[in-house]
Amino acid sequence: MKKKIKSAEIAENTAVLSDTSAEETEMLREYEQEILSRSAEHHNGPLLLSARDVVVRFNLRGQELTAIRSSSLDVYEGETLAIVGESGSGKSVFTKTFLGMLDKNGRIDGGSLIFHGEDMAKYTTEEQWLKVRGKKIAMVFQDPMTSLNPVRTIGEQIAEVIMWHFGKSHEEAKAETIALLEKVGIHDAEKRYRQYPGEFSGGMRQRVVIATAIACRPEILICDEPTTALDVTVQAQVLDLIKSLQKELKMSVVFITHDLGVVANIADWVAVMYAGKIVEYGTANEIFKSPEHPYTKALLRSLPQLGTKGHDLYSIQGTPPSLFKQITGDAFAPRNTDAMKIDFEEEPPIFPVTDTHWARTWLLSPQAKDYRDALHLRDAQLQENAVPETPFNYENAEKLITVRDLTVRFKMGGSTFKAVDGVSFDIFKGETLSLVGESGSGKTTIGRAIMRIYTGNVGGEVTFKGSKITGKLSRQDKKKLHMEMQMIFQDPMASLNERAKVDYIISEGLYNYHLYESEEDRVAKVENILNEVGLTSEFISRFPHEFSGGQRQRIGIARSLIMNPDFLVADEPISALDVSIRAQVINLLNKMKKERDLTYLFIAHDLSAVRFISDRIAVIHKGHLVELAPCEELFAHPLHPYTKALLSAVPYPDPDTERNKVLLHYDPAMHDYTSDKPEWTEITPGHFVYGNAREMEGYRREAEA
Repeated sequence: MKKKIKSAEIAENTAVLSDTSAEETEMLREYEQEILSRSAEHHNGPLLLSARDVVVRFNLRGQELTAIRSSSLDVYEGETLAIVGESGSGKSVFTKTFLGMLDKNGRIDGGSLIFHGEDMAKYTTEEQWLKVRGKKIAMVFQDPMTSLNPVRTIGEQIAEVIMWHFGKSHEEAKAETIALLEKVGIHDAEKRYRQYPGEFSGGMRQRVVIATAIACRPEILICDEPTTALDVTVQAQVLDLIKSLQKELKMSVVFITHDLGVVANIADWVAVMYAGKIVEYGTANEIFKSPEHPYTKALLRSLPQLGTKGHDLYSIQGTPPSLFKQITGDAFAPRNTDAMKIDFEEEPPIFPVTDTHWARTWLLSPQAKDYRDALHLRDAQLQENAVPETPFNYENAEKLITVRDLTVRFKMGGSTFKAVDGVSFDIFKGETLSLVGESGSGKTTIGRAIMRIYTGNVGGEVTFKGSKITGKLSRQDKKKLHMEMQMIFQDPMASLNERAKVDYIISEGLYNYHLYESEEDRVAKVENILNEVGLTSEFISRFPHEFSGGQRQRIGIARSLIMNPDFLVADEPISALDVSIRAQVINLLNKMKKERDLTYLFIAHDLSAVRFISDRIAVIHKGHLVELAPCEELFAHPLHPYTKALLSAVPYPDPDTERNKVLLHYDPAMHDYTSDKPEWTEITPGHFVYGNAREMEGYRREAEA
C-alpha cells in the first residue's frame, strides 16, 4: 500500500457515502438516543445529571454565536467524567450551564438539564439556581487567585460559604473550616485560617479553592482546568487529593482539561469536545487505546510522549471553525487531511463502537470500512518506519557557553534571598540543554542572568564563545552580545507591545542596531522571517490581540530570530498553549535549530515536552542544580531523589500506566549536610549529581547496577 493515500483515492473510496439518502440519515439520528443510553448499565452508580441536546447561544456585538451545538452528556454517581478539547471547544461553557453561570449575553436555547427530576434548563431566577449552585453542584476554577478575595483571610472566605448555605454560627463555621483545611492537606490549619491568599503558594491556593467547593458536600464537583498552572509534582498532589475526596465524600467529578496525561490519571469516562459538540465518548481505556474520531486521534498524536525524537510531532493544522456561522458537515473536516467528501456535506450521526463507546464520524459507517482499514494500515506503517534521531555527539563538540559558580541574590525587605546558588554547567554549540524544576526553583533567573537581564547581585562567571560576559562590558560588546543571544518569553501577550503592529514588533531589533540597508530590505527581512515561522506577510499590519496564542508565540520567535542569533533562551515557550498548538511550536523550534544551527537553553516544567526536544537535561531545586545528564540517560536512570520524584509525577497518556504508578515524594530533610558538605560531581561520563561523599557512594553503586 502507498504510504500516503491521494485525494483521488479518497473520492473513489467515499463516493458511495455521499449518496446516503436523507431517510437513512434520519434513521441514524433517531438511533442516537438509544446509543446514548446503552452505557447506563455499565456505570457504577445511579444517574445524577442528564444533559440532552443542549444548545447555548451568546449575543456578541450584534451577532449570534452558538457555543454549544446540541450536545448530550450524563453524569453518574461516584464517577469521574473528563471533558477534553482545545481552547474554545465549549468545555467550560457546557459545564457552566449545570450551575446557571452563563454571563448576561448567554442563554440556554434548547435541550434539557435533568437533575433530581427537575429540568434546570427552564430555571429563570437566581433563587432557583442558588438551591443547586454550591450546595449540590460546585466548581473549582482554573486560576485560584481570581476565585479568592485577596483582601480577606482564607478562613473567613470558606466560613462564609458554610454560614450562607447552612445558617451556622461563626464559631461553628470556623471549626468546620479548620477541619476542611486539614482535610485538603493544609497543615497548621488554625494559623493558616488567619492568613491571606497572597501568603499561599499556587498549589496551596488551589487546595483552598477545593476546600471552599466541598464545604457544602456537593454531589457533583466540576473542576475547570484546576492543574494547568501548577508544577508537575504539585499537579500530582492535587489530582491525588481530588481522587481521595471523591472517594470519601462519594462525589461525582466532572474534570475539564486539555492535558490528556491528566485525563489518563483521573478519568473513568472521557468526552471529547470540538466546536461546541461532543464528538466521541467512552471509557478512558477505549478513548486512549482505540480512538475513532479523527480529532481524538489527532490530539493523541500531538502528544510529545507518543512522538519519535528527531521527527516532527503530529500537529493539527488550521483553526477551529467560527461559531458565528452555520457549520455544514463535520466541523473538523477542514482540518482533517484524511477527510472524505461526505464530511464536508453532511454532519455525521453517532456510530456505536461498543456499548460504552461511540463517535460522530463517517469513518465508522459500514460503507467506509475499506478506507478506514487503509488509514489504520498507513498509520501503523508510518509508526514502524519512524526511527529516532542519532543522539548529539559531544565528543568533538565546541563549548558555546560556560557557567561557573553562578549565584544570583535578590533583596527582599531587609534581607537578601539567594535565588541561584553556585550553579555550574556548559552548553555546547548546536545542542538543546533543558533546565527543569518547580516554580521558584531558579530556572528563569539562570536564563535571565545568562542574558544579562539581571546584572546586579550576580556572582560567578559566564563565558560566551570563550569571552567573559558577566560584569561590566563595553557598549560595543553589549551590542554584539544582544545580536548573538536572544530570548523567547513565556507569555507572548505580555512580551509583545499590544499597541504596535507586527511589522514594528519584529523590526525593533533591526531599527535599534541598523541591520537593514533600505526600507525595502527591512520589509523583505520581516516578510521572510514571518514565512519561516509559518505566518504569511499579510499579518504584517495586524496587532497582537488579533492573533491566537500559538500565532503570538510564533511572532515572539520571529522577533528573536530576525537578529540571526547563535543562542536562544526559550523560557517556558509552550506552557500556556493547547496540545496541538504546543506541537506546532515544538516542531518550529526544532526546525529553526536545524536550519539555523541554533543552540537552545530550554526552560520548562513540562517534562514530556522536555524529553522530546532536549539533548541534555539539568534539574534544579531551590537554586541548586541537583542532576544533569543526557536526556534518555536521565529518564532511564535518575539518581537524585528529587529527580526521581519529579519524573514519577509526569502524567503519561495511558490509563493503565497512570493507575499503577507510584508517586514519590521528596523531602530535603533527608540530606544531612552539616559536616559532610555536598559537591557537584560527575558520577559517570556526562552524568553529574549534587551530593556529599556518603550520597555519592550510593549514587555510584546505583549507576553501576
